[in-house]
Amino acid sequence: MNLFIYIFTIISLYACGDSGNRTNFSNNDVNKKVIAGDTIKTNIPAGLQKLLKAYPDFLEKADENNLYWKDGTVMVWDDGIKDKSHDEMLDNPDLEDMMSQQYVKGANWDEPPAENFEPGRIRYEPFFTKMYGSSSGEVQRNLVNVSWLPSICGCTIQFNNVNGAADKMREVSDEIEATLGAQFHKYVSKTAGTFNWRKIAGTDRLSTHAFGTSIDINTKYSNYWQWDGNMVWKNQIPMEIVEIFEKHGFIWGGKWYHYDTMHFEYRPELTME
Repeated sequence: MNLFIYIFTIISLYACGDSGNRTNFSNNDVNKKVIAGDTIKTNIPAGLQKLLKAYPDFLEKADENNLYWKDGTVMVWDDGIKDKSHDEMLDNPDLEDMMSQQYVKGANWDEPPAENFEPGRIRYEPFFTKMYGSSSGEVQRNLVNVSWLPSICGCTIQFNNVNGAADKMREVSDEIEATLGAQFHKYVSKTAGTFNWRKIAGTDRLSTHAFGTSIDINTKYSNYWQWDGNMVWKNQIPMEIVEIFEKHGFIWGGKWYHYDTMHFEYRPELTME
């Protein structure tokens, strides 16, 4: 009888063992661990964990070098190409490159930005076209009307409804109206647009305006490195406005070395704690 119990115990231990050496990290793990603030001992890169947490509608899990979508698509984290220049990361990034620079929210950031420090400007395009649309028509099917600052601008803008981006834009509008006084209104009383299926000037890369996930505010009070013709950082946009956008998952182009102070884009993977 004792021999039978011993054999049964050994079989049970093997049956319950790990079937492989690869660590998997799913959105269930994100909900149970990351959001709860627990420390996780895992080989999953922190950037992959942030992507899982930011886009749960699309992403299922990750391992040490792969991101698994709910539809079965697999994207590689690190393409194995080392020592890319900044321009190479802009033009041919992987997910690791996209998450390689940490965006700092709030007023206490390193102003002006260091050379080529511009978190969010490096984008792995297939990641965004898969979620938001790979053509103008696909994106437009996901656009909804958002009332932008009804008592200040009285505008209606179009924004992508995927990932709750349009809802976040409404929250930005509501908070600006509720909390910022008249001295701030001139910066946001006009917009220079949201959706526009186009490439970034002088590049072959899609603008995030093509996805309907960005807004440019009043150009009269904005600075843009290409307009200024030099890389001497300039800004007129108050941090009170920036911080409201950041609170709701948007990053600000004013924190880029190639500065674009009118520009805000929805990138919750970069603004989450």
